Amino acid sequence: MDELNSDRPRDPYLLTEDDIKKPPKTVWGTIKHLGPGFVLSAAIVGSGELIATTTLGARAGFVTFWVVILSCLVKVTLQLEFGKHAISTGETVMTAFNKLPGWSYRQVNWSIWTWLFIQVFKLLQVGGIVGGVAITLNIVFPSVNVTLWTALTAITASLLVFRGYYTFVERFCLVMIAFFTVFTFLSVYFLQYTSYAIGWGDILFGLEFNLPTAMVGVAIGAFGITGVGGDEIMYYHYWCLEKGYAAYTGPVEKSEEWTRRARGWIRVMYWDAFLSMVVYTLVTAAFYILGAAVLHAQNVVPEGYQMIETLSGMYTETMGVGAQNVFLICAVVVLFSTLFSALASWTRIFSDCFGTLGVFDFYDIEQRRKAIAIFAWVFPVLWALLFLFMQLPVLMVIIGGFFTSILLLIVVFAAINFRYVRLDDQLKPGRFYDIAFWISVVAILLAGVYSIIQVI
Repeated sequence: MDELNSDRPRDPYLLTEDDIKKPPKTVWGTIKHLGPGFVLSAAIVGSGELIATTTLGARAGFVTFWVVILSCLVKVTLQLEFGKHAISTGETVMTAFNKLPGWSYRQVNWSIWTWLFIQVFKLLQVGGIVGGVAITLNIVFPSVNVTLWTALTAITASLLVFRGYYTFVERFCLVMIAFFTVFTFLSVYFLQYTSYAIGWGDILFGLEFNLPTAMVGVAIGAFGITGVGGDEIMYYHYWCLEKGYAAYTGPVEKSEEWTRRARGWIRVMYWDAFLSMVVYTLVTAAFYILGAAVLHAQNVVPEGYQMIETLSGMYTETMGVGAQNVFLICAVVVLFSTLFSALASWTRIFSDCFGTLGVFDFYDIEQRRKAIAIFAWVFPVLWALLFLFMQLPVLMVIIGGFFTSILLLIVVFAAINFRYVRLDDQLKPGRFYDIAFWISVVAILLAGVYSIIQVI
């Protein structure tokens, strides 16, 4: 698939007057330009939602349901800040980070060096997700061992991404989102035909803002792992660029026409972010309900990927093997969607990072495509080898999750800088938005600091 012949910008990372396009004014025109949120949702609804959210429901029951919903809703303002920065400047994440205040080493900002250090441990997290896909596939097809499934999973991800231009990434993510959204709600529907059926009273109880003292630590941990995270916020920046929002706005200039275009494309981005938030909030809620209704009632809190087999096995009690297979297939798609989206995102952000370090010219389209293709093979191999060496997928995800808390603090710092230092005066939002922004910042800082203290 070659996007050079489409109506997309020839190179979305280089702003030229040739790519300028007026923002849509109709609902259908806006819908046609949505997309980055699809890629984001595919990344979010993975190990966090399928495993961690379900585990929280098993531990706490419905009482912390409101915490999970709130965690999905409150972080979106940081995502919006990164999206606005991408549109209003055309800068990549690493270019923007390199302009943050603070010390630099070899003309590279501290935030980039810190990010690069964190990624060493994030390799473990995605390796755990590769292992999760392999383990789940082994449950469905036990005749093929986990090692072979691990290799097949890594190879499949590479084949899909190494030549995957933005359009393919977006459409593939959309297909997976549609699949796991339908089948996740189908799983909740099947629940109503078991002895674990729930009623509106359970849901309303979970939305009463109760928080038992014993559940405070669990709730804060859930806040950190559900909804959009630091990684996804940074990735969203690239997908907004590749969708063409910045290129359609055009080179930055002080004119009413540029301001009007920027506002229009930011409005499209707002809708994209809002709709993606609705999707991952609903799917997260569905997974939480499964844990709270089934496992909490049994007083069972299985660890990590054992959760998949435990939940799927529950359906065989009343619905037979067919229902179990539905859930297992859903689990495979959910986990692989995270792997696919993560790989597509890692190839972009690491290419950008290495370009900042001077290894090659990221803004040369051919060099960038070559780097993306190379990384698309390198990372799955590393992830697979790490999983096969450690064979502790849950621990690998937890280690990566801890460093995600640190990364989220850097993202908050960058978002504040984007909002109050870098954002054009003509694009500044209203007071209500700023209140929501600071609620998000404070909540994330508290959850991040708490998570770090718990580990230390």
